[in-house]
Amino acid sequence: MPYARITLHKGKSPSYLRALADNLYRAMNETFGTPTNDRFQMIHQLEPGEFIYDRDYLGGPRSDDFVHIAITVGRPRDADTKRGFYRRLVELLAEQPGIDPEDVMVIVHTTASEDWSFGGGRQGITAGESMR
Repeated sequence: MPYARITLHKGKSPSYLRALADNLYRAMNETFGTPTNDRFQMIHQLEPGEFIYDRDYLGGPRSDDFVHIAITVGRPRDADTKRGFYRRLVELLAEQPGIDPEDVMVIVHTTASEDWSFGGGRQGITAGESMR
């Protein structure tokens, strides 16, 4: 179950935010093999001065459209899978909503199934389920 936290400056339209979230979900489905409807995303929009980043560190130049995406997953992915995900994500985001690839930063965190509760106070997953 990927859980994504998307951070960007405040002021984008609902359609921009939806395209951002939809294309992140699409890239994860295509490259990580996540199940349909396994979608948990949170968008944080910050005021000027609340989102501080270097405009040129290991990439750039970054603009005011910079987006930080932190994804927590339950199953580790190898380096080639992650590389494919990063490439597909920036390709999709360039198409819709039109984000420059240099304005996209992604961090993928991996956790164990016991680190999750999907509801009802139950820990992890049950036998026969898979944590994607």
